[in-house]
Amino acid sequence: MSNEVQDPKPEEIELTLLLEAIYQRYGYDFRSYSRASLQRRVDQHLLVTGIKHTGELIHRILHEGEAFGALLSNLTINVTEMFRDPDFYKTFREKVVPVLRTHPFLKIWHAGCATGEEIYSMAILLEEEGLYERSQIYATDIDKEVLEKARRGIFAVTDLRKYSDNYKKAGGKGSLADYYTAKYDNVIMDPRLKKNVIFADHDLATDQVFGEMQVIFCRNVIIYFNRELQNRVFQLFHDSLDIGGTLCLGSKESMRFASCADDFDVIDKIQRIYRKRV
Repeated sequence: MSNEVQDPKPEEIELTLLLEAIYQRYGYDFRSYSRASLQRRVDQHLLVTGIKHTGELIHRILHEGEAFGALLSNLTINVTEMFRDPDFYKTFREKVVPVLRTHPFLKIWHAGCATGEEIYSMAILLEEEGLYERSQIYATDIDKEVLEKARRGIFAVTDLRKYSDNYKKAGGKGSLADYYTAKYDNVIMDPRLKKNVIFADHDLATDQVFGEMQVIFCRNVIIYFNRELQNRVFQLFHDSLDIGGTLCLGSKESMRFASCADDFDVIDKIQRIYRKRV
């Protein structure tokens, strides 16, 4: 059996150089993200923009901020919807809300909030459970452009049928229409839903702890990280959670291989809800 190390392919070297250029020039660290996923997104970006190869893309992003902005929106994952995975929200109401009621004040962190649909979903849930007035929600993402969309809280009216259906399945206690105003082809979320929300850019690969959170949501984000970065992020969440705090992951994510896994109890295995041990 040969012990020779296989040389990296040219496209792998180009991707490494691209990620290093992004980090050195703009400070965004994608170097520990899943390479297969990043390569697909870079290839798609080249196809859409008509840029011939990654070497040309590297030159452009080093010298043109607009070129990097366009690439960033393709590198980050912004697939989301209101009350996404309704069973998760229903389980959250049943198993987590009773614990939250015991706290005089709540700090909740949505890491990787994308365009904000899940922020408003949680704000509605907290409002209906009588917890919103004593909550502070931190909505963070690496992409400033999608953060601004989240801050505006304006969504396409064409998505509302699915959102309303999700809301009902998630245990909604009224009508989703109570929380937005329709205008032309869009809906504008009620401003009261973001009065207790702080929107801020935050890079899970490089930035530090948010302290003493009662709940952290990071759903369908960690799946795009390599094992080393996943472990870093899990430790970041561990250190950011209050004792007894709740960590909510996506349906395909697990703490199974995290170095701090033994510090958490499984609250719901199917919905990937965990509680930091006392």
